Amino acid sequence: MPTRAKSHQPRPGKRPRPYGPILLAGLVVLVVALLAGWVLRDPGNQAANAGALPQPPASPGASPGASPAASPARAGASPTAAVAGGTTVAGATTTAVDVYAHAHAGMLSPVVRDDPQLVYVPNLSDGTVSVIDQHTLRVVATYPTGRGPQHVVPSWDLRTLWVNNNVGNSLSPIDPRTGRLAGRAIPVTDPYNLYFTLDGKSAMVIAEANHSVDFRDPHTFALRHSLDVGSRCAGVNHVDFSPDGTYAIATCEFAGQLVKIDLAHERVLGYLDLGRTAAPQDIKIDPAGRVWYVADMNAGGVHLIDGDTLTKTGFVQTGPEAHGLYPSRDGRYLYVVNRGGMMTSDMVPFPHTGDRGSVSVISFTTRKIVANWAIPSGGTPDMGNVNADGTRLWLSGRRSNVVYVFDTGGNGGSDPTTGRLLTEIPVGHEPHGLAVWPQPGRYSLGHTGIMR
Repeated sequence: MPTRAKSHQPRPGKRPRPYGPILLAGLVVLVVALLAGWVLRDPGNQAANAGALPQPPASPGASPGASPAASPARAGASPTAAVAGGTTVAGATTTAVDVYAHAHAGMLSPVVRDDPQLVYVPNLSDGTVSVIDQHTLRVVATYPTGRGPQHVVPSWDLRTLWVNNNVGNSLSPIDPRTGRLAGRAIPVTDPYNLYFTLDGKSAMVIAEANHSVDFRDPHTFALRHSLDVGSRCAGVNHVDFSPDGTYAIATCEFAGQLVKIDLAHERVLGYLDLGRTAAPQDIKIDPAGRVWYVADMNAGGVHLIDGDTLTKTGFVQTGPEAHGLYPSRDGRYLYVVNRGGMMTSDMVPFPHTGDRGSVSVISFTTRKIVANWAIPSGGTPDMGNVNADGTRLWLSGRRSNVVYVFDTGGNGGSDPTTGRLLTEIPVGHEPHGLAVWPQPGRYSLGHTGIMR
């Protein structure tokens, strides 16, 4: 039975305390609290908040005192704290991050919603870009850009596609609203690849031949700081970013290493040796922001890396010359592009021979292969991206002078076991880092369209 409350009688000689006003004040506080809670839970208010456009992070990193080696998700962040570059899910003790939460199907920014659906293919040997209509699967334009174009890279603000004329030492602008060149090329030294920090305040030009990552103004490309990554990172070429943007990891193709970069201070944090014959290529972080996948062309698979500690945790064998990496539109799978060649020397990454290219599909949940898509006639798939709704994977045929279009499987790619090659489209000589546009997302981190 419930215990009866004791009566509070005033002690002898003491004046009774005025409980009436106290009880009345407490009742008022209780009513106000209940009303405030009702307002916070009001579905109408939630709907209004949900309708606001997501905004990019205000700064590339955590507070000045935070270590760049640990992201909030790994460092005991509050279960309801916001994490830059993704969304958070309330939990009992930890924060769950979805790095690609704003890049799913149907999440086109108003900035790109009316852009024509085209594919921009840089033809390395020709110094041109071929433009393909995504619907008709036909080349609708080809125009000269500069010598040795390697990649077509969306700008952070989604308003320009930059052609990286690596040999020509320039960047050519394309207006994605028209699909045409939009002015003169900007002189930039050794632009093999191009990335942007999460806050959009810096462009990162990957100067492969110079062994440097050049931090530049994202609009004028004026040089601010050149970070020398040294001979330990010979062949620096591909990059991805931690969920909070405090650090990046770059691959060092000719040195068989990874380099970790503190973005707040633009300095090297450390290196990871992947082995004497390793030739790391593309790199992608998983949706949870915990595991980094690194394609190794010589090992024929992907290394699994803990980015916070910069240690290797596993390896998944995929196919000859593992090269490009692209998450599915729903964030459940990773498409690993196997270029299909074989080494002619166990010491030198190039040249390679063969044309047994394919795509392996890895589940982010199990970290196992769930499907393989072959190219029946043989081929050399290289770089590309998924289209806006996730139903097609577009890849350049580096040594085949074509573009491959894959069906990603039933229900918008959710069933990769039914994926297959749809067609091959002839383009120029040695097509490389093509861009599929438009892409869902709030902003671009560069390469062929890393969207967050």
